[in-house]
Amino acid sequence: MLIKNNSHKLLSGRFRGRAVAYLLAVLLLVLMSYYLPRLLPGDFVTAMYSGSPVTLTGEQEAELRAHYAAGDSLGHYLVNLFFLDWGFSFAFLTPVSSLILAALPWTLFLVGGAHLLSTLLGFIAGVEAAWRRGAVEKGLVAVMTFLEGIPEMGTGVLLLLLFSLYLGWFPAAGGETAYAGYSLPRWCLDVLHHTALPFITLVGAYLPGSFLLARGGMVVVLHSPFIKTARAKGLPPLRVRYGHAARNALLPVVTRFGLRFAFMLTGALVVESIYSYPGLGTLLFKAISLRDLPTIRAIVLFSSLLVLVINMALEVLYERLDPRVQHEL
Repeated sequence: MLIKNNSHKLLSGRFRGRAVAYLLAVLLLVLMSYYLPRLLPGDFVTAMYSGSPVTLTGEQEAELRAHYAAGDSLGHYLVNLFFLDWGFSFAFLTPVSSLILAALPWTLFLVGGAHLLSTLLGFIAGVEAAWRRGAVEKGLVAVMTFLEGIPEMGTGVLLLLLFSLYLGWFPAAGGETAYAGYSLPRWCLDVLHHTALPFITLVGAYLPGSFLLARGGMVVVLHSPFIKTARAKGLPPLRVRYGHAARNALLPVVTRFGLRFAFMLTGALVVESIYSYPGLGTLLFKAISLRDLPTIRAIVLFSSLLVLVINMALEVLYERLDPRVQHEL
């Protein structure tokens, strides 16, 4: 009974420690999301009117800067966040929350789908390669190592030039055909057609890392005594491979999946920009170009908070996958 009570106290203390750490992290991220965008050179007035045929006098520029700076204090920012007000975009003249909600489904569909598929395929291919070994495994390792070194931007530009501009098989930009008025099934096909090239680009960028991690983990696990014991018991190879070995090689892949998923909102900025895909990456790129501070702050803070949530989920998932990860009581 005494041991049970002590364990309960330790668990409560550990939970409180984590909660305090995450609350401090949230506070730090809020402050950084406010101050860091202010370090960008230039301002919205300069970015908006520098290429415009409209010429502003010095007095007009000062009035505009005073107008956009009104209500930009830290206190005002914190009060707005407390009431879940993410601000109002200078450039798009729309609440930032509406902009994020409009762009988020596109990013989740493209980057989330590519991330999930590449992790699943990479893990299965890595497990099978480590299990079978031989010339095929060595060839796959060489190919995946080569692909891992190619940046997303290079793959994206190459696919765009070949399959869109030269062969004309896929659209060069956008997430759908504008003002087409398609029915729902036709609209779905149109979206898939537009998403094909950026989707392939991201799968090609994510898959090699998942393969190499899964294969490396499996090679180590397959020499463990418990795998030899499982084989000696006469268990089916499929059960030994996935029920015993692959489960113990899963943690690095899960870590990569979580980190990639956390950064996917802004990590696909390059690919979304190349294909003019209407996701959060493109929105952030436009906001930075126009020095639209409310939009930049909201996207940065939203992405940062997502990183924290993913980290919390990973801690729970680790303990589920491997009880050895739990702290000793």
